[in-house]
Amino acid sequence: MSIRLPFLKKKDREQLYKVDQLKNIPFHVAIIMDGNGRWAKRRGFPRVAGHKEGMEATQRAVRAATKFNVKILTLFAFSTENWKRPTSEVDFLMRLPKEYLHIYLPELLEKNVRIDTIGDLAHLPKHTREAVESAKEQSKDNDGMLLNFAINYGSRLEIVRAVKQLVKDYQDNDMMNKIADLDEDIFSKYLYTNGLNDPDLLIRTSGEQRLSNFLLWQCAYSEFYFTDVLWPDFTEEVFYNALLDYQKRKRRYGGI
Repeated sequence: MSIRLPFLKKKDREQLYKVDQLKNIPFHVAIIMDGNGRWAKRRGFPRVAGHKEGMEATQRAVRAATKFNVKILTLFAFSTENWKRPTSEVDFLMRLPKEYLHIYLPELLEKNVRIDTIGDLAHLPKHTREAVESAKEQSKDNDGMLLNFAINYGSRLEIVRAVKQLVKDYQDNDMMNKIADLDEDIFSKYLYTNGLNDPDLLIRTSGEQRLSNFLLWQCAYSEFYFTDVLWPDFTEEVFYNALLDYQKRKRRYGGI
């Protein structure tokens, strides 16, 4: 159940969220940022207007995550399947990372946020790749929250890529006789998320209830939170409600 406090002014609600005792904060939160197109369509705007507004929602999510002491925030920004969209929309989406970082990188650096990515950056346009790589370089020494963008990311391709690299390494090092020793920990090292905790909580906006090829391996035991809120309308309150719901979850990892 969502908490709604219409009788409080916005600044008073934010203060309540700030001081509320959330005893169990997920270390790693992943978000499927869905609903930009529907948000724009309901208002009679072109789809790109929804993506533009979604950029503002992204920063609201980052601010909320840092406020609530989340350590890793992974955002699904662009999937390998999104290339199927109209060229004009894809071109707009490829310009958004540069625009977002131009506006918000100073704030992120001030908040000690470190920026990283997962996905195949090599196939992004040069201007997109350079903007992202520059932000990663400028923030590499920060030790606050990790803001992890999934760009040109698809989980099935990630797993196939991992298998190919693993087989090559075993062949190159004449270790095929040790294939029986392969386990989940070794395999995980070949994923984009090597070294990261798996998501504790996955949030998806817009009312859809599926993973859409996002972190399939990593979300094996994640808790899911689905909301009907479209991504451009995402607020600190929505984030708070997801964390509040997470407090009730009993994570047993297959045990009792």
